[in-house]
Amino acid sequence: MARRQNLDLVEVAPNADPPVCKIMDFGKVRYEQKKKEKESRKRQQGTQMKEVRFRPRTDTHDFAFKAKHAREFIAEGNKVRAYVQFRGRDIIYKEQGMRVLERFIAALDDIAKVDQMARMEGKRMYTILSPRKTK
Repeated sequence: MARRQNLDLVEVAPNADPPVCKIMDFGKVRYEQKKKEKESRKRQQGTQMKEVRFRPRTDTHDFAFKAKHAREFIAEGNKVRAYVQFRGRDIIYKEQGMRVLERFIAALDDIAKVDQMARMEGKRMYTILSPRKTK
């Protein structure tokens, strides 16, 4: 029957008793499946890691400006890595760097949760925030 209609005989459920087969254009079905997969991949958006950089003595206006940008990143669904860069003798001001990051976490507490608390890595102290799950 499939040859007469110039179609393919496709085994749908080989484990069934008796096995189930369909007469269809298998090339067309495969094309539609690839098209659906491509469309679903296009709509899928992975989270990105955005970075916001501070110094130990970042001023209030600069801090507010950077916190505003971080808020936008989180609203888009991205994670934010905020770090304090210590240069030269700034390394002795670790407690100021910690205060900057704590202030940053407090400023974004309503829309973000802390994935990783502030910690030192080389000459940087960083923390990672991610968006809160909204229902």
